[in-house]
Amino acid sequence: MKSKNAKIPMVPLGDYIEEYDKKNTDNKIKAVRSVSVYKDFRLTNAKVNKEELRTYKIVPPGYIAYVQTTKNEKCFANAWNDTGESYVVSAVDKVIKSKNENALNTGFLHILFRSKEFDRYAIFNSWGSAREVFSYSDLCNVQIPLPDIDVQRSVVAAYKSLKNIIETNEALIEPLQSACNAYIVDLKAKYPKKELGPYIEECDERNTDGGVKLAQGISNEKYFQEPKQVAENSKSDRIVRTGQFAYNRATTRNGEKISIAFREGPDCTVSSAYGVFKVVDENVLMSQYLLLFFKRSEFDRYARYMSKGSAHEFFEMDEMRRVQIPLPPIEVQKAIVAVYKGLAEAKRIAGEAKEELKKLCPALMQLGAHSTK
Repeated sequence: MKSKNAKIPMVPLGDYIEEYDKKNTDNKIKAVRSVSVYKDFRLTNAKVNKEELRTYKIVPPGYIAYVQTTKNEKCFANAWNDTGESYVVSAVDKVIKSKNENALNTGFLHILFRSKEFDRYAIFNSWGSAREVFSYSDLCNVQIPLPDIDVQRSVVAAYKSLKNIIETNEALIEPLQSACNAYIVDLKAKYPKKELGPYIEECDERNTDGGVKLAQGISNEKYFQEPKQVAENSKSDRIVRTGQFAYNRATTRNGEKISIAFREGPDCTVSSAYGVFKVVDENVLMSQYLLLFFKRSEFDRYARYMSKGSAHEFFEMDEMRRVQIPLPPIEVQKAIVAVYKGLAEAKRIAGEAKEELKKLCPALMQLGAHSTK
């Protein structure tokens, strides 16, 4: 964290923090937490006698706790108590606070601690044999970028906003996933299974004129992706139109999964070795409903079991036609797809917020790269 310009000062952290070493001597605080490698507080997995927590350290609201050892965690494990409740942590952990919140915002400090750059710094500056320790005195020697307090507060506000988005959407994921699983189990019990054959149609359109420029591969996690390689003679590649399925017929050495995906983006091409098909009538069988079954681990196992070959095993189109699924009325299919879309949307929003959160920490470290000590 060296600097060249005089925009953001670099300061020794020890001038702005102090250790807090108050024990839970009256045993009043029962909220035991561990400091995770994900840089938050978690319910501890250790067996704890909550009637005897006198040696545990208190982490009041607004304070940071961190683990001194870095060897096993490979990171600077720390957590910021941004709740209104006091916690207690292990006596071997350190608890720190800002001397003056108007000079150094504790939330801002925690965001700095979340960065990979700080992890590397803490690991490199840890000392010991059996246990490598990043001590409080080592922490005090760190030089950090210290922008104006208003800038710090705006960064913390952005962090809290992203964190809230993540937590809100992740809270939706488990109940929606449970509802989806329950739907599938219920379908199997209520509706007879039908072979796919009468409801799907193979497509074999080749890119002979080179009109489709977008080449794609398919992940075994069931989505289109950049291909690992593109054939020199792409005129033989199969075209996948929007609203069609494509899959890799070869199932050997594919993580015990079948690579299959539904095309919702612009038309693309896939290898000529892939299979392409579409649903005949969306008013009888919804493509999105069918995709739900293709994403299930049971289908992966079925496809692998029914694949045939010697050096390489293939799940051919004839076998795809013999796949059986429960076929409820179209309104039931729509309702199930709507729940799955809600689940996918919650995952997408949480994932995007996490990516933005990852960018926030490096951005702060760049403050230091253009600052002065």
